[in-house]
Amino acid sequence: MTRLQSYSSEGIVLAVRDYGEADRIVIIFSKGFGKLTLLAKGVRKPSSRKRGHIEVFNQIKFSAVKGRGFDLITEAEIINSFRKLRKSLKKVAVSYYVIETIGKTTHDFEPNQSLYDLILSILTKIELTDDLKTTRINFVVDLLTTLGYWPKGKVLKDPDAKLQEVTERKIHTLRVGKRLLN
Repeated sequence: MTRLQSYSSEGIVLAVRDYGEADRIVIIFSKGFGKLTLLAKGVRKPSSRKRGHIEVFNQIKFSAVKGRGFDLITEAEIINSFRKLRKSLKKVAVSYYVIETIGKTTHDFEPNQSLYDLILSILTKIELTDDLKTTRINFVVDLLTTLGYWPKGKVLKDPDAKLQEVTERKIHTLRVGKRLLN
């Protein structure tokens, strides 16, 4: 897929990492381009207008330009911050599990509208439900089905084992989440 000089989309922030003195590397699963690794220049400065918009779990509308190394975020605006989700440690733990799982099962520049919709719906469900155990298990089955690793409608006895087989590594946040949900 050829990348444009500049592009805009909406996406969900999967991860942020400090980079240099004032920059931040941001991993976003976007509606139109799939998973992207972008650089937000100067976002850690107190005067940055993008500072509060680029946080994990936020659904944002963003613009970016092609850079030499990383593409650069030029604008960001919050669509949904999932504020209710952030008020519960258990909900945050399950949300981090969802984000980590998405990060480990996807590759850069592979757009998937169904997966984007699944991420939005699961974060909304986590925000609204108290049955987090069932929500997490249903998410794993839906994820494996959406990505084509499991046939739709077929019962999956151990979704966590199948997910580990697909990712070929453990999901670290699962351990924390299981302890909190028990």
